Amino acid sequence: MSRDPGASTPCRVAVVGGGIIGLAIAAELLCRGADVTVHDPAPAGTDGAWHVAAGMLAPGGESAFEYPHLTRLLEAGHELWPRFVAGLGDVGYDRAGTLSLALTADDVAEAAREWKHQRLTPLTGSQVRDLEPAISPRVRAGAFAAAEHQVDPRRIVAALRDRLRGRIVPRRIADLSELDAGGTPAATSTVAGRAGGGFDVIVVAAGHHTGALTGLPIRPVKGQVLRLRGDPGLLEHVIDGAADGRHVYLVPRADGEVVVGATQEERADRAPTAGGVHDLLRAALDLVPGLAEHELTEVAVGHRPGTPDNAPILGFLDDDRRIVVAAGHFRNGILLTPITARLVADLVLTGSADPILDAFAPGRFR
Repeated sequence: MSRDPGASTPCRVAVVGGGIIGLAIAAELLCRGADVTVHDPAPAGTDGAWHVAAGMLAPGGESAFEYPHLTRLLEAGHELWPRFVAGLGDVGYDRAGTLSLALTADDVAEAAREWKHQRLTPLTGSQVRDLEPAISPRVRAGAFAAAEHQVDPRRIVAALRDRLRGRIVPRRIADLSELDAGGTPAATSTVAGRAGGGFDVIVVAAGHHTGALTGLPIRPVKGQVLRLRGDPGLLEHVIDGAADGRHVYLVPRADGEVVVGATQEERADRAPTAGGVHDLLRAALDLVPGLAEHELTEVAVGHRPGTPDNAPILGFLDDDRRIVVAAGHFRNGILLTPITARLVADLVLTGSADPILDAFAPGRFR
C-alpha cells in the first residue's frame, strides 16, 4: 500500500499496543497528519516492559558482538533522543554518562572485551573513584562512556499519553481481523466521534503479545528490577557493573531514586523471587556500599519481547502491506523508541522502507 502525500483524506491507522513503542509511533503519525487510534487493554496501566525499564540510552553497551546490523540501528536511534525529548517536557533526560565497573580480576578480564569493542579507555579503581566517590574501594577497574545517557521511561509514557489524549481505546485485540484493515468499517469502539474499523494500516506494537497476533517468534523474557530511594546525590553517573560475575546496572534519578536491574530469565511468570532480589542487591552493594542505607521501595517484574536473534522486527508482515510490525526490541526498547517511531511512520505513510530496515524485516523468520 502506498499513500499519496497530497491526498485530502488522512491515512487511518490503528496502533495495537499502548506501550512506549506504540505510543511513540502513534504520536509521530499524528504529528504528520494521520488519523490514529491506539488500542490497548489497559491504556492507563503499568503492564508493559517500559514500566520496569531503567531508561539507559547505551548504544555501545547493548550492541551484541554477533549482530553488527543492530549496532547501526542503535547508534541512529541514540542520535534522535535530544530532538525526541525536546517537546515532551521534563522526562528525566540526563547526559552525565555511564561508568562501567569491574569488581574482581575475572570481572576485569570479561569487561575488557566489551571496553575494547566500545573503544573505551580503561580506568584504574582510583580513577573511577575520582569520578564517583561512592564506589567501593574493592572495585579494580572501570571505563567511562560519556555518550551513554539516561531517561525516565515512565515520564516518557505519561507525556505521550497526554499528547494522544482522546485517541486511546481501552480494548484488547485478540485477532487482527477485528480491526478489519482495508475493509468495510466494523462495529468497534469510537474515539472522539470517529467510527472504528476500516483502517488503512494496522501497526502491531504489542510487545511480546505481538507473537500471538502475528505468528512471529516473539517471546517474553522475564526481568526483575528494584527501586531504592535515599538522599539525592549519592551517584552522579549511571553504573553498569560486574561484581563477582553478577551483572547489575544502577540508574540514579535526580530525586534520589536509584533503579537497580536487571535479571534475565526465559520465563513468562510475573512472580518476584528472593534469589533475583538477592543477586541484584548483593551486586549493587558490592559496587556502591552506601546504597545499604536506601529504602527498598519497589520490586517489579516485567517481560522484554525477545526474538531468536535478539533484534527487533520492523516492517510489513506480508505482501498485502496492510499490517506493519514494530516489536521484539528486547533490551533496547527505550533506546530505539525515537528511531522506530520515525521509520515506521515513514513506512506507513509512503509505503517505502528505509534500507536500514532490511536486516529487521519480519520475513527473515519465514
